[in-house]
Amino acid sequence: MKLYHGSTLVVRRPNLHKGRKTTDFGKGFYTTTDFNQAQKWANLKKKRENNGKSIVSIFEVPDEILNSNYHILRFSGATREWLDFVVNNRRGKAVLKYDLVMGPVANDQLYATIRLYEQGVVTADAAIEMLKTHTLFNQLSFHSFKTISLLKFIEAVTA
Repeated sequence: MKLYHGSTLVVRRPNLHKGRKTTDFGKGFYTTTDFNQAQKWANLKKKRENNGKSIVSIFEVPDEILNSNYHILRFSGATREWLDFVVNNRRGKAVLKYDLVMGPVANDQLYATIRLYEQGVVTADAAIEMLKTHTLFNQLSFHSFKTISLLKFIEAVTA
């Protein structure tokens, strides 16, 4: 399976120690199966840092990773469990450790809805209904050395 990572640098060897703790699925190495999504991430990072290039690093990972004995958490969409998991991670209150987490991306548009839920303005059910009106892109985040070591760098392209 091909995975894409958007950045301002070529990432040949993913590093679990980099990145922010308060992201959707916690501190990890984030990828997507959608090249265009990785390209958007690269462009956002370039704009945020105000330097460098938009780079998409392309990796190959064995398909059987999804059917293995790794500790994997999968979200099929914007569910209550996903919403609570994202909110807890963004607050820095992660409770469980996984080798790999898969599910929708809570981008800036979605985060406005998540903030309304966090503030108690809308219920979880209302937030989930609101989230379903958006196009949800996927993300796969690697959280252990045993899974990140399976990523084989293929190439990097300027986005």
